[in-house]
Amino acid sequence: MQIQGGRFMVTGGISLIGSHVTEHLLEAGAEEVVLFDNYSLGSTEMIAHILADPKVRLVRGDITRVNELYDALDGVDGIFAIAGFLTLPFAANPALGLTVNALGHVNVLEAARYRGVKKVIFSSSVAAYGDPEPGLIDEDRPFRFSTMSPPGVLYGSTKIIGEQLGRLYSARHGVQSLSLRYSTVYGERQHYRGVNALYIIETFDKLMAGERPVIPGDGSEVHDYIHVADVARANLMAMESDVTAEAFNVATGTATSLNRLFEIVAGIVGSDLTPDYRTKEGAVRVTTSSTLDFSVEKIERMIGWTPQVSIEDGIARLIRWRQSQG
Repeated sequence: MQIQGGRFMVTGGISLIGSHVTEHLLEAGAEEVVLFDNYSLGSTEMIAHILADPKVRLVRGDITRVNELYDALDGVDGIFAIAGFLTLPFAANPALGLTVNALGHVNVLEAARYRGVKKVIFSSSVAAYGDPEPGLIDEDRPFRFSTMSPPGVLYGSTKIIGEQLGRLYSARHGVQSLSLRYSTVYGERQHYRGVNALYIIETFDKLMAGERPVIPGDGSEVHDYIHVADVARANLMAMESDVTAEAFNVATGTATSLNRLFEIVAGIVGSDLTPDYRTKEGAVRVTTSSTLDFSVEKIERMIGWTPQVSIEDGIARLIRWRQSQG
């Protein structure tokens, strides 16, 4: 599907990922972008520059109310299904998390079928692998959850459900669907709800306050940090492709330890403080592995996407944005 001249809906449109997808859509020449959001996890304050574009239409709505989706989808060619609960909100309200992530995505796909939408790009997660054993993690890896906390298991399960719903609607109703399994997303307009990305922004905040950041364990825990600009490009390339009923890793393929993360942030801000190595009481954690190796061979082969933003450049961009916010 061609982006230029097309009309698109972004559910969760005022979110970190949703706002960056919107910027990329406008740059690519989209005719209209409908931002569909219920404002529960964000506000329009940080996307005022996006809303000033006459091609952007803001609709306050909720994916748990299918009639609101029907009304907003008139004439829309494709949907970027980004709205959803992350692990931290899931831990606080599991009933609503299940409703939003599972039943809400049924509503998105059913509204797409009813309105004749051609394609849906689903924001999935590497949480679909759970806590994987060491080794290369490609899209065929099973869900390993025995070592995980309940919020992480519940969140990952809903992403698996969402992916399978997309495959079902693609096969049965002809609504093309691709699932993008994001690793740890970070970047400008960073929020405080992502369990693993939280380490970046909390480290910066602590250092700016002259305090030692808390790092659990010995700091060897690793994550694959993917900049939101790379995630947005993956979304547009997935929409433009002819591929359907597939899931792709959207990651860098490079593991970064919490110790290295601290070094990068401290180096950028010029701090000589050292970390405080201890585990916070009651903190929600998803995985604690010291090895992580996501394969991006499939997404490169099938739609041509590769990551472009290094962890050093990405964190520098995030910090410049955060400093500009005062």
